[in-house]
Amino acid sequence: METIETKVKNHIHRNLPFVLYSKPNSEEIVGFFQHNDSLFEVNDFTEKGFVMASFDGLKTYLIPESESEVVHFTLVKKEVNLSQKELANLNSAAQNNFERLVAKGIAAIQNNEFKKVVLSRTECVEVPAFDMMDTFQKLVQLYPSTFVYCFFHPKLGNWLGATPEQLLKVKELNFETISLAGTQKDTGSTEIIWGDKEREEQQFVTDYLVSKLENVASQVQFTKPYSVKAGSIWHIKTDVSGVLNLDSSLKKVIQLLHPTPAVCGLPKEIAKFFILENENYDRSFYTGFLGELNCNFTNSVVSSDLFVNLRCMQIKDLQAHLYMGCGITKDSDPKKEWEESVNKSMTMKKVL
Repeated sequence: METIETKVKNHIHRNLPFVLYSKPNSEEIVGFFQHNDSLFEVNDFTEKGFVMASFDGLKTYLIPESESEVVHFTLVKKEVNLSQKELANLNSAAQNNFERLVAKGIAAIQNNEFKKVVLSRTECVEVPAFDMMDTFQKLVQLYPSTFVYCFFHPKLGNWLGATPEQLLKVKELNFETISLAGTQKDTGSTEIIWGDKEREEQQFVTDYLVSKLENVASQVQFTKPYSVKAGSIWHIKTDVSGVLNLDSSLKKVIQLLHPTPAVCGLPKEIAKFFILENENYDRSFYTGFLGELNCNFTNSVVSSDLFVNLRCMQIKDLQAHLYMGCGITKDSDPKKEWEESVNKSMTMKKVL
C-alpha cells in the first residue's frame, strides 16, 4: 500500500495539485489528491471540495471532491526537532519600513479615515533542504489547536500554515464563527492582562460580525471575550453563533464576512483600499480563507468549515516567504507592532 509520504512525493513529482489538512484538536488528517492539473474556480459556493481564496476576494479556487481521491488517516507521531538556529535575519530597513507603514496607518485613524486597519509585512528565509511532509508534520504536532494545512497547485504555488482563526462553520442552517484579535507573547504567567488597545481592537471585530450577521441570520449569540493560546501567542476570542435565514446563501454570508476586521480593518472597504495602496506587496492567499466547502464525509449533513489563512508561508525557489500582520488602532505604537510581527513570525520559523 502506498504511504502518505509516497503519495505526496508522487504528486509533487508529477506536478499535480493536493492538500493535506488537520482541523483544530483533531487526530485526523484529510487529503485531497487531484487526478489532473486543471485549475478549478468557485462560482457560487455550491461546489464541493477544498477551497483556497485570496485576500482581495477576486479569486477563489477549488480542489474538487469529484476530481480527487480523498483520504483520511492519522499521522504517526515522530520526535519533533525544532530549529535551534535563530532565524531572525531581521534587518533595520525592514523594521523602519514597517514602523513607517504603521505610523501612516495611525495618522489615517487620527484623521478619522477609518477606526482600525490591519497592516502586514513579508519576510524571506532560505530553505535549501525544505521537506513539505516533514514541515507539515511538525506544524500538526506543535500547533494542535489550529487548522494546519499544506497546499500545492502547479499554477498557484506551495503554501503551508497553522491558523488559529475560523472564518465560518455552517452545518445545515446553523453557523459558528469567532472574533479573534489582540496579541501578546506567552510569558508563562498564569494571568493574562489585556490593555485597552487590544480589548478595543477585539471588540471592533465582534461588533462588526454581529451587526453583519444579524442581516442574514436569527438567534445570533456571542460569548464573553476570553483569552486563548495559539502556539506561543495569546489572543482575545469571542464565539459567535446563530441560525442562517432560509434565503441566505453561503456565498452571501462569506462575502459579508471576508475579509473580516481582524485581517483588514473597519470600515472594511476604506481599510482595504489603504492596505492595497500602502503595503507595497501582494498578500495573495495570506489573510484569504481556505477549508472544506460543502463536504459530506460521514454521510451526515453537508457542512462547510472555513478558516482565515494566518500564520502561513509560501515556499518558492528554495525560500520560505512568511507573512505577519498586526491590528492598528489609534493607541498603537509602531515599535510594539514591529515586535508583535516578529513574535508572529516565530510560529513558522520554528519548523523551518
